[in-house]
Amino acid sequence: MQATETLSQGLKREYRVVLPAGELAEKLDAQITGMKDKVQIKGFRPGKVPVAHLKRVYGKSIMGDVVQEAVNAAQQKILDDNKLRLAGAPKFNFPEDRTEMEKVLEANGDLTFSIAFEVLPTIEVGSFDDVEVERLVAEIPEGDLEDSLKRLVDRNRPYTAREEGAGAENGDKLTIDFEGKIGDEAFEGGTAQGVDVVLGSGQFIPGFEEQLIGAKAGEDRTVNVTFPADYSAANLAGKEAVFAVKVTAVAAPGEQAVDDEFAKGFGFDSAEKLREAVEERIKGDYDKASREKLKRALLDALDKRYAFDLPEDLVEQEFQGIWNQALAEQRSAGKSFEDEGTTEEAQRADYRRIAERRVRLGLVVAEVGEKADVKVTDQEVTRGIVEQARQFPGQEKMLWDYYQKNPQALAQVRAPIFEEKVIEHILSLVKVSERTVSKDELFKPIEDANV
Repeated sequence: MQATETLSQGLKREYRVVLPAGELAEKLDAQITGMKDKVQIKGFRPGKVPVAHLKRVYGKSIMGDVVQEAVNAAQQKILDDNKLRLAGAPKFNFPEDRTEMEKVLEANGDLTFSIAFEVLPTIEVGSFDDVEVERLVAEIPEGDLEDSLKRLVDRNRPYTAREEGAGAENGDKLTIDFEGKIGDEAFEGGTAQGVDVVLGSGQFIPGFEEQLIGAKAGEDRTVNVTFPADYSAANLAGKEAVFAVKVTAVAAPGEQAVDDEFAKGFGFDSAEKLREAVEERIKGDYDKASREKLKRALLDALDKRYAFDLPEDLVEQEFQGIWNQALAEQRSAGKSFEDEGTTEEAQRADYRRIAERRVRLGLVVAEVGEKADVKVTDQEVTRGIVEQARQFPGQEKMLWDYYQKNPQALAQVRAPIFEEKVIEHILSLVKVSERTVSKDELFKPIEDANV
């Protein structure tokens, strides 16, 4: 094999490769000889089929495999000899002339082709001694536990039907059918039957629930509302709508104490155990928010710290994934770039920046993880699959089989686990200070959360 570098520009490499006909013929002969004692052809005794006859019958099909193996071996030799790491799938350019390829398959001609690819950049990880990040923490307000228990009670409160002819009061649960129209036209999602609504809960459009106070079971009411200007469906935002509402049932809320009986409905032995579990969940939410802010601060620091050429193909793949998702969400919401106060060109530039950041940080995390010998165990992957399976009750086996049969899907489970372990490793090396903030600041959404 002869490999000549024809391009070395940034992270791009291209090689012209020549596989001599003699080398291919030797590999073909070795394959033919190896099958001589195994193949059975009518008219010949086992092991007595002439090699020349085998070559005439099977030569081209076997040569196809020989060529593929030789091409793969040539690619690997180029990478090994030059100590290169692929950033993505290589691109091959084979002769288009059929006559030339026929000669190759008959072992009468050299195979000349080109291989182009991008390589991973060299990243000097260095020390993290000079990196400083803040861990935000917040005290859990005393009322949080009671508020959480109250919400739990409200969601599971018993309701009893009001006496016939009794009007609905704030806090009552109504069962309604409704049909909404804008002008004379019904709109998608504006019609439903048997819907429960608790008056005062704010689960419907502003002004909707208030107009049902005093309604009786069996009563028809007309509800006039205006969709909020920032309503998620752009085709409805800011528009006036009229709902024809049929109240089919009115039920009053009953008292519900947080006692042992109530706790058993959630699988706990006592009210005290329930309170402990709720308190632990609240603490978990605070810890998760703190961790997310800390991780973002660290990633921001790493993004500023490292600058190197990025593989264009990786950036383009990441950009296309982000862009396609954004367009799908935009279509689903019925919005345009103008509705979002931007242009397609500006949005593309923003998403390109996000793609470059993701690729840069991904390469840094991978390099740090490799140098620190960070490993993801099979048990950790299994736990990751189990966590995902819990989101699909009744389909656990199907999901498990899917991951076992799809290495790429399994890699998608492994990747975030690896990232978290590397982040934890880096955090153990940087300077982490702690700052107490308010609950609102701790839970404030991260700007550019998709970065």
